[in-house]
Amino acid sequence: MIDPLFWQDKSVLVTGHTGFKGGWLSIWLAHMGAKVHGYALPPATAHNLYELASVGGACASSHLQDIRDRQSLRQVVKKTQPEVVFHLAAQALVRESYANPVDTYETNVMGTINLLDAVRHSGSVRSIIVVTSDKCYDNKEWPWGYRENEPLGGNDPYSASKACAEIVAQSWNKSYFNAEGKSGTPCMATARAGNVIGGGDWSTDRIVPDILASLNSDKPVNLRNPGAVRPWQHVLDPLTGYLSLAQRLYDEGSRWSSAWNFGPSAADEVPVSELVDLLLEEMGSDNQWRQEESTQPSEAQILRLDCSKAHQQLQWRPTWPLRKAVREVAHWQKAWLASRQMHKVSTDTIDRFVCDSQKCAAPIG
Repeated sequence: MIDPLFWQDKSVLVTGHTGFKGGWLSIWLAHMGAKVHGYALPPATAHNLYELASVGGACASSHLQDIRDRQSLRQVVKKTQPEVVFHLAAQALVRESYANPVDTYETNVMGTINLLDAVRHSGSVRSIIVVTSDKCYDNKEWPWGYRENEPLGGNDPYSASKACAEIVAQSWNKSYFNAEGKSGTPCMATARAGNVIGGGDWSTDRIVPDILASLNSDKPVNLRNPGAVRPWQHVLDPLTGYLSLAQRLYDEGSRWSSAWNFGPSAADEVPVSELVDLLLEEMGSDNQWRQEESTQPSEAQILRLDCSKAHQQLQWRPTWPLRKAVREVAHWQKAWLASRQMHKVSTDTIDRFVCDSQKCAAPIG
């Protein structure tokens, strides 16, 4: 699905490259020979993938600036002349969105507008992937997966802001980009992924970082919503979809210019408590979990994605089932605790993933 030769020497802009998903994407692109230009705020946590895995060093340029700074962003786009753009810069935490709703909307909505307007005036961009979220759907708490044509919505500020970003992207596509057959303009698609896990995530209020942080203490893992069902997947699985979709937009144009779901198989849509038990087992810990007693902001109890469109049209399938994904998280964490060279550990993870997607053998080293 992914052609490394396609990415060789391509100029690629990744917004959000200092974050978890953007960091993994930047490492993978650089590993394939792309000239990656990153644009994002500095890392938000003391431990972070950007520094530990030398993401900045893998990039051709790294711009630690705010996506809300329209002039700065436009200058970087003009200077780097990207051919492909991946937009991942976002305020991505539900509880943070309750605490700081204005910042959340400014970043997720106006930040998207700033990027799309910079792309509109660039003259170099051929394809663009705007990454939103599986939480952009108007969640009815029903047991089946949401399809790309379901109504958008969201009760919490984060989810609503991602629905807004989808509407903005659709508007830009129809007004300025190639969805209506206008030649010489970029082709754009939006991507809605499930809950991603992987090595190098230290984000606040995320379940995997919270579990790993608890391992050196005698305190049980506190879960605020252990029964909530989420579409868990390793971070590299949706990135495969983004990369494949960007290639199709670049080579084949507007027929791929729409919204796409990238989620796990139904078997991997499990409660938070099951994910916790798997990770504790893989880390060799006898720690336990308990439910927090404090009142938490409202979150959806069940969320599933229908990825039939990506399966049938893109020929995309998730590569790593949940247990394998959790095992890879544990492997990355143990390597970090052993003070290994984490850029190499990360590229080895990518190589293993590619081999598994092609059904070749590549054991964990």
